[in-house]
Amino acid sequence: MNEKDELKTQIAKHTLKMTKAISKTRLIMKDKGFRELHESAIAYYKDSKHFFMKKKYVQSFEALMISWAYLDAGLKLGVFELTDESMKDYFTNE
Repeated sequence: MNEKDELKTQIAKHTLKMTKAISKTRLIMKDKGFRELHESAIAYYKDSKHFFMKKKYVQSFEALMISWAYLDAGLKLGVFELTDESMKDYFTNE
């Protein structure tokens, strides 16, 4: 498999996980800054899908990982909560 195909495979794999993660993440603290963090995670996720459709795979992967990092940070800070315990292994340990 060449690098481009590998990147596309990784994007597809992580997009599936992030689709589930975003739908299973709940904002606990409704403070404006935390809401913006959650909204940014969703926006980067959507950007990733947009870049993928434009065949901009590096940008797609970057946006996906930024989205993941925002969710991970929110979980670590305790301002987000996963409503599905099976998703915990996708994020760094709390």
